[in-house]
Amino acid sequence: MSNFVSQNPLLVVTVVKAAVVLIALLTAVAYLTWFERKAVAHIQSRLGPYFVGPHGLLQPLADGIKNIFKEDITPAGVYRFTYFLAPFLSLGLALTSIALIPFGPAEVEVFGVTTNLAIAEVNVGLLILFAITSLSVYGVALAGWSSNSKYPLLGALRSSAQMVSYELTLTLSVVGILLMTQTFNLREIIVHQAGHYWGFIPRWHFFAAPFPQVIGFLCFFTAAVAETNRAPFDLAEAETELVAGFHTEYASMKFAMFFIAEYAAMVTVSILASLLFFGGWLSPFPAEWGWTLYIPTFALGIGALLLFWDGARYPTLFGKILMPVLGLVLAGLAFASAQPGLIHVIHGPFWFLGKVFFFLFLYVWIRGTLPRLRYDQLMNFGWKVLLPVVTLNVLLTAVAILVFQK
Repeated sequence: MSNFVSQNPLLVVTVVKAAVVLIALLTAVAYLTWFERKAVAHIQSRLGPYFVGPHGLLQPLADGIKNIFKEDITPAGVYRFTYFLAPFLSLGLALTSIALIPFGPAEVEVFGVTTNLAIAEVNVGLLILFAITSLSVYGVALAGWSSNSKYPLLGALRSSAQMVSYELTLTLSVVGILLMTQTFNLREIIVHQAGHYWGFIPRWHFFAAPFPQVIGFLCFFTAAVAETNRAPFDLAEAETELVAGFHTEYASMKFAMFFIAEYAAMVTVSILASLLFFGGWLSPFPAEWGWTLYIPTFALGIGALLLFWDGARYPTLFGKILMPVLGLVLAGLAFASAQPGLIHVIHGPFWFLGKVFFFLFLYVWIRGTLPRLRYDQLMNFGWKVLLPVVTLNVLLTAVAILVFQK
């Protein structure tokens, strides 16, 4: 084994990075379902998951076990190859897109190989990312068609039309950024946002001269919500009309794979919003403010204290044990993040993940706040409002570049 590692260090490092990111992503997706249920419950004055572990923290594990052992029914009339292909295609595409994401500026050494915090970094990363995400419509279309049932077919047609329509706005919304940065490389797009105006306003593309991409971001995030079939654009699951839409005939883990793909797509969109418009791993504070390097330590320390306090007052023995254990983990991370050798390594991913979590919270907040649109409202908004507005944003950005950057 040691000989294989020494002879193929780059391959081993790539596999290790892929495994770490995959495990982290699947864990994040599982607990994103828990977070969404808890957040929407509190918005609606309910408790949400509560009994399976302290605060329902083991609910994702219980759901996973349930789906694994649930009876896997395959209707007799389905087109079997495409019926089984569809959930794997949706999940595979959703997970593959994460491979192109740079998670931080620092480089780390693994097995003697110095590598950056990304599985694969290519010069046209953004272009490939959009190509991968645009293929997700095939999973939806194949699922509805291969089910050989009228309701999944109608749901697939409707969802496919929605995804294709909003894909145009999603792509055009980042053209302004491409005009300003002149690159498809995600790391270079982030580096382009470094620095501050007047010493305290970040040069993120959301604020950046010559034309701040406020309109572009609003169009991007709105189209992304529709692209991922989330409320208020979740017409794929209009229960009063189409039962459950394109995945009506799926059960067990095949059914769960569609939802894992949906939540993974939410994570990808939130990552892109952070990278393209809000500086990715760049701190909102100037580098001259040295105390800001200890914000991760402070935040993790506060989280550890809250877990210790919650564990002390939790009514069950399991909660009194688990919550302090989680507190110890956060305390250990807080201590590690303050060490000179790690403080710069942790600083970037901390801000990056913090921004991603904020956009995921927006997804959940919107679901708990806005009612579902009718299908005609959905399509009219996409074609008659968003598309002209995002096209205007591209034209205004191009004119501003020509006028102010001569």
